Parts: sequence; structure tokens; C-alpha cells
Amino acid sequence: MKNQVLFPWLLFSLILLLSSSITGQTSADLSWWKPANSSFPVIDGGGWSAELKDTIQRLPGRAKSLVRPPVWGLSLQPAGLFIRFFSNAPQIKVRYQIVGSPGMPHMPATGVSGVDLYAIDSDGTWHFCAGKYSFKDTVEYNFDKLKPTDGYHKLGREYRLYLPLYKGLSGLEIGVPIDSKFTPLPKMAEKPIVVYGTSIAQGACASRPGMAWTNILSRKFDRPVINLGFSGNGRLEPEIIGLINEIDAKVYVLDCLPNMTTERFSAPDLQKRIIEAVKSIRAKHPKTPILLTEHAGYSEGFMVPTRQTFYQEANLSLQTAVDQLKLDRVPALYTLTFADINFDLDATVDGTHPNDYGMMLQAQAYEKKLRDILREPQGALITQKPIRQSREPGSYNWEERHNTIKTLHATEPGKILFIGNSITHNWGGKPLNDRIKGADSWVKYLEPLQVRNLGFGWDRIENVLWRVYHDELEGIAPEKIVINIGTNNLLINTDEEIIEGLVFLIEAIKTRQPFASVYVLGLYPRREREARILKLNQGIQTMAKSNAVTYANIGATLLLPTGKIDEKLFSDGLHPNAEGYQILGKALSATLNPVKK
Repeated sequence: MKNQVLFPWLLFSLILLLSSSITGQTSADLSWWKPANSSFPVIDGGGWSAELKDTIQRLPGRAKSLVRPPVWGLSLQPAGLFIRFFSNAPQIKVRYQIVGSPGMPHMPATGVSGVDLYAIDSDGTWHFCAGKYSFKDTVEYNFDKLKPTDGYHKLGREYRLYLPLYKGLSGLEIGVPIDSKFTPLPKMAEKPIVVYGTSIAQGACASRPGMAWTNILSRKFDRPVINLGFSGNGRLEPEIIGLINEIDAKVYVLDCLPNMTTERFSAPDLQKRIIEAVKSIRAKHPKTPILLTEHAGYSEGFMVPTRQTFYQEANLSLQTAVDQLKLDRVPALYTLTFADINFDLDATVDGTHPNDYGMMLQAQAYEKKLRDILREPQGALITQKPIRQSREPGSYNWEERHNTIKTLHATEPGKILFIGNSITHNWGGKPLNDRIKGADSWVKYLEPLQVRNLGFGWDRIENVLWRVYHDELEGIAPEKIVINIGTNNLLINTDEEIIEGLVFLIEAIKTRQPFASVYVLGLYPRREREARILKLNQGIQTMAKSNAVTYANIGATLLLPTGKIDEKLFSDGLHPNAEGYQILGKALSATLNPVKK
């Protein structure tokens, strides 16, 4: 009898033990962080930071008295909002309570009221994190057995947590093991893409938040996309346009036609609203591109001809309005067409709202159009794809340095921009940092020329391309731009990929600074790679001539007559010491400021 009583307890204990090993650490083992307690704005993907520091909604509180009640209610659903943080945790938990009425019956609960977690590794590559979830009074997501770090360091990586598309939430908390690092990140300082649209823009009917086309687009451009999609209520209303005008955007997207077909709006009224919305934005933002989107159509349009007529008439009204705006000489106006989006019969859930496949088609169409508008092409090679990095977060903050440089451009514009990697970063000049090894030579040779240091430790060609695409060359008029980048690509790329990446980068620079003289420096020599760099530099020199830029190989001054590096000029076979920087400074000064005979 005694054994019969003992056995169930042993079985129960074993089940508890197994359950613990499956679900990971308990809540008691976790340290919890609340966005509401942050001292700085952490809710990203939205506007009005000063008014919405820790508030999870899409419009500022004062909008309640400006917009119609349905629009205000939908603005409390955090579609497109996300939170960034840095962590090396092997487990991340998220919990919150949902607010609002039942969701859309043809949309998964994971999309309506769930969250989505993505990671960015040290090389800037995106990774999806699959989590186990429970939808009860408190929604819980558990992301367990995560790879906590990369090969570069043990400090972890950046994460982006996308919030629900069709439910408000309260009491949001993020938990990690108490011995793990967790650092919330401030809102991105990049100019956003602003989208004003319908349920399709809000996210119906994505299976999870990360698959809403606006969030896909945000990842593709690594830029916030402010989602002002209001389900059934995207009507180009002047109250919303007025709020949009308060945002300094990279581009404005107006995608309201699915809520404005001729079933609801006459052609003259629709044309009038389009024209007034565009002219209102243009009056406040004279040069910012405006993209007008046609109705993407209905998957069953052939079988239901009246529906086909509705969207075709709406698209005709849009084109008529665009023609009038062009006659009125409204600049920087673009159209994303029905054909560009190119939905097929399997792209929607119900003939109207995209499924995940349809969301991807929509995102790809927008990406192609916006890359043309913003002059941000992306090539086939990795050296031609703009991408961020975090290979040295313990030494410096890559994103913070990027933002500091943009601020310096506005307050202390330099005549010469010097783009490079750690060798440039460590040399001297502003932005000031504690890595500087060649301050004396910088002050002596480069400061008199007003050189701005745009060197970033561990940067590769593709990382510089990201910085160029994210406005490091905007709002300034330098006389000269010097490029010394590629030595970190030696570890992963062929010589051809490096040269083709430089061609791509030079074109991006010339597009933004057509009046600046561009110089490309040969790669500096480094221990045990002297022969490869010699050959590569010959290729770079040929490329420079073909692309009408000036080539200089100042790094040759660091070589011995044997062709090997002069070790006494280096600290580690790669980075020059103070004496090496003196020699480079003299050579670079002579290149940029030659003595006239």
C-alpha cells in the first residue's frame, strides 16, 4: 500500500522535472523589464516621440479630439510598433494583457494579438526567432534555447520585438535570465517611411506581426516604417494628413484606395481628396517624395465582375488626379501600380486581404519602387547590399557613432570626408573617442584640411553602403571624399567582389555628392597578405580610372623594400602605430593638398 502511494508522487515529481527542462527557467529566475519604466522613448516605428515616450499607441493623445472615433480606436492597436533591445540571453520571455474586442475571424490569433521576435547578428543578418505561446488572460511568449552570442564577442545581439497588429496591449514586460545582459535601445534616429492606408497596411491578414508588409519593408530598408493603416478607415482625411505633416519622413506613402472605391466615393470626390492630400503634404514638405498606390485588385475579380469594376474605376481616378498634379507642377510624385504589385489568385485570404504570400508580394513591389525613388539600389553581391554591423559593441556603439556624425554635419561641416574602417577610426579627429592612436599626425596633417573622420571599426564595404543610404552624406557639401575600405572584406570576399563593391559604393556616393572630388585609396598593407593586397590594389587602380575617381596608394609608404610591412610602424600587423600614422598623414596630406609648382 505504501509503494502504491509513493509511486504517483514520484511520477508527478518526474513530470515536473521534465516540464521544467522543456519550458526553461521559471519567472522567479528571470529579470523583468517594462517599457513603461524606461527613461527614454523605446516604442519604435511610430511618430510623436515626445508625446508617446512609453505609450503603446499610434497617434498622440490630442488626436482623439481630431479624428473620427473609429480611427482613434484603431490607433490604439500597435500595428507596426516594435521594441529594440540588445541581449545575450539564451531565453527571452514576453508577457502582456490584450485590450479590445475579438479579432478578425479570418486572421490567426498570432497575427491579431501575438508578438514576433527577430534577431540581427553581428554581421547584420536577420534571423527569425520561433517561440511557444499561450493566449490566456495574460498572453505569454517563450523564446528558449536561443544562440546567445556570435563569434566576435559575448555581448549578444540586437533583437526587434514586433507588437500585435489588431489588439491593444497593456502591462508589457520582457524577461531574461538574471545572469544575462539586457539593454533596451532608443528609438531609431533614421527618417521613417510613413504609410497611410487601410486594413491591408495595418496588417490584415498576416499570420504574425513580422509578416505585415510594412514590417517586412522596415526590415528590408532597416528603417522605421510608421504604420498609419486604419482598418476600413483609410480615407485620405485631412485630419490624418495634418498629423502626418508633423513627421519629417524619408517618403510618404498614400495607400487608401481599397477603402475609397466607387462603391463609397464618387470619382470627382476621390480625385479631390487625392489632390488635396498631396498638395497639403507638399506645402509642408516641398521635396520629400510622395508615393501614391493603386488598388491591388481582388483575387476573385474575374469571377465577380462588379468588384473588378470598383477597383479599376478607383485606379483610373488616381491616375486622373496624378495627371492633374503633374500639370500643376507638383514635384517628386510617384505611383505604385496594380501591375507593380501583381497579386495572383493565391495572394489573399478572402479575395481582398493578403495572406503571408500576398504580404511578401506587396513588400517586394514597394521595395523595388522605393529603391528607385530613394536611389538605394541593391546588387547581387554581399558587398553591394547595405547592411549594419555590431562586431565591436564593447569598444564603441556603431549606431551611436553614425548618429553623432550626422549631428556634426549639421553643426560643424567638414570640407573633406574620410570614409574608412578601424584604421581611420583610430587615427584622430571628430567624433572624439577613446580609440585614438594617431592624434598628433591628425592634428598636424589632416585637421588643417578640415577632415571629418567617418571611420568605423570593423566596417566592410557593405556597412559603408548602409551608412551612405542612411544619410551620412546628406545636408552637407564637402569638397572631397576619401574612401579607404575593404581590408575587412579580405576575410570573406574575393578580389572581384571587393572591387565590384567599391564600384557600387562610389556610384552611391557620387549620386549624393555629385560636386565632390572622390578619392579611393589602395588597401593598406597587412602582415601575411602583402602579395594579395598588391594585386588587389592594381585592380582598384584600374577601376578608379574607369570610374573617373582619383587613386592613391599611400599605404605603400608602410612597406619595406622587400614588399613586406615595416613591423616597427604597426601595433599588430594591421593597425599603424603613432609612427605609422605620421607617415600616412604626410602622404595623405600631399595627396589631398598637393604643392603647386
